[in-house]
Amino acid sequence: MNIGFIGLGNVGGKLAGSLVRNGFQVTVLDLDKNAADELLNQGATWGESAAQLATSCDIVITCLPSPAASASVVEGPNGVLEGLTPGTIWAEMSTTDEAEVTRLGAKIIEKGGHAVDCPVSGGCHRAATGNIAIFAGCDRPVFDTLLPVLKAMGRRILHTGDLGSASVLKVVTNYLATANLLSISEALVTCKAAGMDMATAYEAIKVSSGNSFVHETESQVILNGSRDINFTMDLVLKDIGLFQSVADRAGVPLEINPLLISIMQDGAERFGMREWSPNIIKRLEEAAGVQVLADGFPAEMTDDEPEEEGYEIIPKGR
Repeated sequence: MNIGFIGLGNVGGKLAGSLVRNGFQVTVLDLDKNAADELLNQGATWGESAAQLATSCDIVITCLPSPAASASVVEGPNGVLEGLTPGTIWAEMSTTDEAEVTRLGAKIIEKGGHAVDCPVSGGCHRAATGNIAIFAGCDRPVFDTLLPVLKAMGRRILHTGDLGSASVLKVVTNYLATANLLSISEALVTCKAAGMDMATAYEAIKVSSGNSFVHETESQVILNGSRDINFTMDLVLKDIGLFQSVADRAGVPLEINPLLISIMQDGAERFGMREWSPNIIKRLEEAAGVQVLADGFPAEMTDDEPEEEGYEIIPKGR
């Protein structure tokens, strides 16, 4: 099975690395060829264009920073559609808009291909080890064909339903992660201002009903001071903006998400769009006149779980 992989950023490069490490034939492509150096040294080959990958590969994966970037790669000059042959699977692993992935997917299907939206969740550190979670929206027969590839990149694989369903669930989970980040920022700054030992505060939250995945990961790099979670403020704004669009189309009058957007926009204006997203806590640190730091916490997250073959999660009642 030949796989084309387009987009070798913080997440894409790690996912492609899992495929190469697990013995797949992978052809890679990125705007920056230097991003492919390590993969090429490990046995991947360099692609000439998205069209060439669509012609020569059984599966073409895209993992790109925005819906606009995906649209350019799929339907632009020398794009996937230009080279697509019948039976080829296009797998969109970007965090994108459900309406946009459905639109592009319809064009893929019209040309005889198959379309899947399969975004990942769980952080760059888990993408690096192949232990990340993957959602997949597509017809069941297409999912079954793609499953061995997904199991090489991720630990927990969930078939979410039709094309587009995975993208909806992905932005829902990223909305929740953002809400967790902003609430944990308030909690940590309040603990510091109230004179709590921050290492003790971390452990108290971790063993309590207030715990979350965000606390167990992002709070650690906050307390270290690096704030490096491999995710930036512009990407947070993109994701919660996509969640807002889903809610708007569904007629849901959200109350919390508009506030999250406002807070993140203020943080991006103060510290820069490409600032690490956990540094949103600096707004409160500056207002309270404190620094939330503690010894013994890592500068970046690493996954200490051994890599294992992925498996499908079956929802209750299915």
